Amino acid sequence: MIIAANLKTNLTRKETKSYIEELEVCASKTSQEVFVFPAITSLDSFEGSVTIGTQNAYPTQNGAYTGEIGLEQLEEFGIKTILIGHSERRHVLGETQEFIAQKFDYFKRQGFKIIYCVGEPKEIREAGHEKMLEYISTQYKGIDTEYENLIIAYEPVWAIGTGLTPTIDDIEKMHTALKAKSQAPLLYGGSVKVTNAKEVLKSKNVDGILVGSAALYVEHFCTMISYAQELESK
Repeated sequence: MIIAANLKTNLTRKETKSYIEELEVCASKTSQEVFVFPAITSLDSFEGSVTIGTQNAYPTQNGAYTGEIGLEQLEEFGIKTILIGHSERRHVLGETQEFIAQKFDYFKRQGFKIIYCVGEPKEIREAGHEKMLEYISTQYKGIDTEYENLIIAYEPVWAIGTGLTPTIDDIEKMHTALKAKSQAPLLYGGSVKVTNAKEVLKSKNVDGILVGSAALYVEHFCTMISYAQELESK
C-alpha cells in the first residue's frame, strides 16, 4: 500500500529532519511505500526507504517566478515526486485546471512520480453522487490518466482538516467510480487519523492514504503504516 504524509506549512527544517529520521526507523521495517511531502524550506537529500516529495513547484527549470521553486532546485536534492492539484492549491491559492494540467504535463515529461489530487466541496457533495462525479470529472481535464508514474488521491474538500469523513460506503462508492477513470493506485485523504485509518485502508479500491495534520505526529503516522503492513500480511 501507499502511505503518504502531507506536512503542509508545518515543522521547521530541524524538526523535519528529526521527523524523517524517526519515521525511517518504522518505515524501513515494512514493505509499504511511504512518502513525505515537507514544507518547501525543509526539502533536503534524505537517504532511506522514505520517498521525499515536494508539495509544489512551478513548471520550469528556473527563471523569474518570485516565491516559487523549479526543477533546478528539486534536482539539487534528488527529488522526483510531486503533489499536484491539492484542494488548497485549487481553492485557497487559486490554481486553475488549465494551470494544473500544464504543471502535470511538465513534471510528467520530467518523469516525476505524481500524486494527483481530486475532490469535491461541500455544496457539490450535497447535490448528489452524479453531480460529484461530474465535478470531479472536470479535474481530470488535460491529465494523462494512463501515465505510468501516476498516483491519484481522492480528497473530499469538505473533509480536509475538519474531522469529518465520508462513511466507508461513501468512500468505496467514489473509489469504485474513480477506478473506472484510471487504473492508477488510488489513495483516500480527508481527515484520515489513527482512529479511522485501518477501516479506510480495508475499504474496497483503496490503495493507500494521504494524511494531513494527523501525520504531524510521527508515532501516529507510524501506526498507520503498521496497519497497512498488518492488512497486507493477512
